[in-house]
Amino acid sequence: MKTLIYIETILLLVMTSCGSDNASTDGFITVDVTKSSYSPKKELVLQDFMDVEYIPLETNDEFVNHGNVQAVGEKYIIVTNYRNDGDIFVYNRKGKAIRKINRKGQGAEEYTYCSGVTLDEDNNEMFIDDHFIKKVFVYDLEGNFKRSFKQKNDGGSRSYDDIFNFDKENLICYDELNNEIPFLLVSKQDGNITKEIKVPFKEKKLFFQILRQKEGTRAAGPGLYSRIIPYNNNWILIEPSSDTIYTLMPDCSLRPFIAKTPPVHTMNPEFYQILRLISDRYYFMESVKNVYDFRKREGFPRTYFMYDTQEKDFFSYIIYNGDYSYKKELYMIMFIPINAKGELWATIDAFELCRDYEKGKLKGKLKDIAAKLGEDDNRVIMLVKPKK
Repeated sequence: MKTLIYIETILLLVMTSCGSDNASTDGFITVDVTKSSYSPKKELVLQDFMDVEYIPLETNDEFVNHGNVQAVGEKYIIVTNYRNDGDIFVYNRKGKAIRKINRKGQGAEEYTYCSGVTLDEDNNEMFIDDHFIKKVFVYDLEGNFKRSFKQKNDGGSRSYDDIFNFDKENLICYDELNNEIPFLLVSKQDGNITKEIKVPFKEKKLFFQILRQKEGTRAAGPGLYSRIIPYNNNWILIEPSSDTIYTLMPDCSLRPFIAKTPPVHTMNPEFYQILRLISDRYYFMESVKNVYDFRKREGFPRTYFMYDTQEKDFFSYIIYNGDYSYKKELYMIMFIPINAKGELWATIDAFELCRDYEKGKLKGKLKDIAAKLGEDDNRVIMLVKPKK
């Protein structure tokens, strides 16, 4: 039975408290997304508030790839290339190569495009999102086909943009073009919608730009960002059309996390908010103006800032990687949520690590890993999660 989650009373509370860019006494913060700068600037070391792990991916004749990380579980890591060649590389949790799978094709048991891979280790399954034919293909971790199911196709839907392993029976998905209910819990067995998660908004807004010409249609977006962020055993839900970012609680109720002002439906052009990384103390985010110049091929200007939950205020910031012997700057835009544990990933090029090792710029565990690398080896995964 489909269940709609309505929270108009919470929405009313949020909308009446959106007055300033500071902490709210109701337990969530309010952000003015049109603000162009923040001061003062904090200098932080990533390892002071995040646990950092490095995983070198084994390189051999069969395992040469771009290091596009799709899944990180307790036992397995799944990686693809950025080009649509259909290759799926399965590693163990320490980066040792296990097998390469490719089921790309036109058959009933084959995907035409691997848009993303979601891992379910409990059932020894992986879910392949085929964006273009709006289907999900399910294989075991040996590459054997098990089943497939269609994605939701009403309400303006196109395809699931974000898919995470939610629980034993369900995936949690985000459908960007759905006009009413973009967040869904979907059965792993047959793709049926088991729960519709209704995040309130006044009107549907799209966070990208389209240029229609006689020669054809062109589109541009702000780059990769996640609309679903696992955190503290809950899920942060980001719908651009909504004036509030919510936390999805274990009972599937919604709790306001961040309120945005001014209301998005009053802005032209719109400013949208992206969350990049959440720790127990800091929330790293950016506001993005929804404009793009197709002639110059530039746009989506953004302001980077963070919120300090102890000081209860906003700051600009600069982040350094503590495993370098000099002030090596990190950019939060590098990190992408990867699993329900709240881990995020980025990669470091082997050539870059070899160069810095020879120059004596590395220390600690990163130095030890770089000492064993070759310049042409696969990338090294950088995995981070909030300190407990």
